[in-house]
Amino acid sequence: YPDVPEDKLTVIHRGVDPSEYYPDYQPSPAWLASWQAEYPQFAGKFIVTLPGRITRLKGHEDFLKVITGLKDTKYHALIVGGAHSKKIEYFDQIKELARTMGVADKITFTGHRSDLKNILSISSVVFSLTQKPESFGRTTLEALSLGKPVIGYDHGGVGEILDKLLPSGKIALGDSQAAVALIEQWEEHPEKPQNPHLFTLAEMLSQTTFVYEKSIAGSR
Repeated sequence: YPDVPEDKLTVIHRGVDPSEYYPDYQPSPAWLASWQAEYPQFAGKFIVTLPGRITRLKGHEDFLKVITGLKDTKYHALIVGGAHSKKIEYFDQIKELARTMGVADKITFTGHRSDLKNILSISSVVFSLTQKPESFGRTTLEALSLGKPVIGYDHGGVGEILDKLLPSGKIALGDSQAAVALIEQWEEHPEKPQNPHLFTLAEMLSQTTFVYEKSIAGSR
């Protein structure tokens, strides 16, 4: 909004419900049993997860570079997200690139899942590698609220969230070596994001209501 005076703008961050997303959250035993039966290759692995639909924007190619840098077999990558019919060709390119880079056996594509909260909760590290600054990044906040460390590019809403909740998770755009170093470091010395935090649903609603009340009062 280049033509709007800054004093007329109010930034309200999105939020999550801390009664739904909290560090001690655990999926049900039934879900865990089903997950382990579907993906037995994850047993005993350090799971590195990239959530998001299959598009160039989400940084899947950068993610493959990170996985290539993880030489130990204890790491396994999880790409959670579906591909729109218009993105099938790109999806095939990503899978072929994984084979070319020699990491196809270290990566599992789950496709679209309706149980992302549970998947985030059993992940060791979650990624946000959007190529352009996004306005917020709800999945990043959900993972952090579940007590999971997040590695993300230091721009847009993701950079803002990490700056407040886990500054050590911020890396420069395209810096796969920094991401590899962080994973290896956190595997040895787990990093916990700040909890509780102010990016809550209640705070978002409160700020939104305040803006409306202020506008109404000013128009009288």
